[in-house]
Amino acid sequence: MRKLLSISLLMLVCITVFSQDYSTEKTSLANFLKRMYNQTAFEGIKIVEDYDNSYFISVLSLERSKYKKESDMFRVAQVKALRQASEFVNGTNTTSDLIIRTTETKDGENTEVTVETIDKIHSFGFVQGMELLNNFIPSDTTKMVFIYSRKIE
Repeated sequence: MRKLLSISLLMLVCITVFSQDYSTEKTSLANFLKRMYNQTAFEGIKIVEDYDNSYFISVLSLERSKYKKESDMFRVAQVKALRQASEFVNGTNTTSDLIIRTTETKDGENTEVTVETIDKIHSFGFVQGMELLNNFIPSDTTKMVFIYSRKIE
C-alpha cells in the first residue's frame, strides 16, 4: 500500500512539473502593447524587441457597431492584419473594392429594402504564422483593438 501511495505521489509531481501553461512571455508582451496603445494609440506594423526575442506585430482597430456578430469582426480583423503584414513584407500589392448591394422585396403594399456592404480585399503574397495576441476595448468604447503577432526567428 505504501509503495502504491509513493508511486502515485511521484507521478502526480511529474505531471505537475511538466504541465503546460499559457506563455507568460506572450502575456507580458500583450500587456506591454496594451499599455503602449492606451498611452498613444497607433495602428500598422511594428517590430518589437525584448531582451531575448523580436516580434512582428500588426495592430488595427475596428468599429464595433459595424458588425452584427463578434465572429465576423474577428474574421475581418484577421484578414486585415494579414493584409497589413503582407504589404509590409511583400510591398504594396493589395487592392480592395467596396461593393454596396441593395435589394428590394415587395410584399403586397410593404416594401423592404436591404443594404449589404461587402469589402473585397485582393492581396498578393502571404505571411504565415500571425496569431491573435490580444484584443481589447480601449477608453474609446466604440472600437475594438486587435494585436496580431509573430515571433521573428
